[in-house]
Amino acid sequence: MRIIDLGLMAYREAEALQLETLAQVQQGAEEVLYLLEHPKVITLGRQGGGENLHVGEAHLRAQGIELAHTLRGGNITCHFPGQLVAYPIFRVEKRPGGIRQFFADMEEAVIRTCAAFGISVTRRQGFPGVWTGPQPDARKICSMGIGVKRFVTYHGLALNVGPDVSLFDLITLCGIGGAKATSMSQEAGRPPHQPIDMKEVKDVLAREFRARFTHSPLAAG
Repeated sequence: MRIIDLGLMAYREAEALQLETLAQVQQGAEEVLYLLEHPKVITLGRQGGGENLHVGEAHLRAQGIELAHTLRGGNITCHFPGQLVAYPIFRVEKRPGGIRQFFADMEEAVIRTCAAFGISVTRRQGFPGVWTGPQPDARKICSMGIGVKRFVTYHGLALNVGPDVSLFDLITLCGIGGAKATSMSQEAGRPPHQPIDMKEVKDVLAREFRARFTHSPLAAG
């Protein structure tokens, strides 16, 4: 597995890169994990989610926020600078436990990444992703949604790192009524001018993915 840091990349550009890589992995190429951030974008999954968008497209355009329809599973979510996105282009055909275990391993990688920064998070039964706080006051720190083509995954997870998660105010988070977003910096009690370092989080998440899926050095990209 190659782990490649793409920096800040537009959503559509990253989607095209995923599809290109997916085709290569289907043909036998090495698996790839992309780590990156996106400019502000709200995305709708295969299950839709437009009904959970609280503002019109004109408002989004005026604020410089893209609206994108995707082929991942799940409902509505959003991406923005300060949120770490991970796109694993992995084979799952012969993976023990199938897609269910694949999600569990992604969740575990995020749980252990947060723990490395002193943040306690957990799974929430029936709701993919990672949460913090006791129910019913659980706050979502990481969203997950994937697509699968010919037994190869794409899309993945979005882990909120920086303190500003205000873009979630424009949606019903993942279509879950009452759900609230949080971030690693918020949960760690960091002041806005001293957020948790994104590069440090990338390094830890890369290490945790390697521990769960394979063993390989971090590649620059």
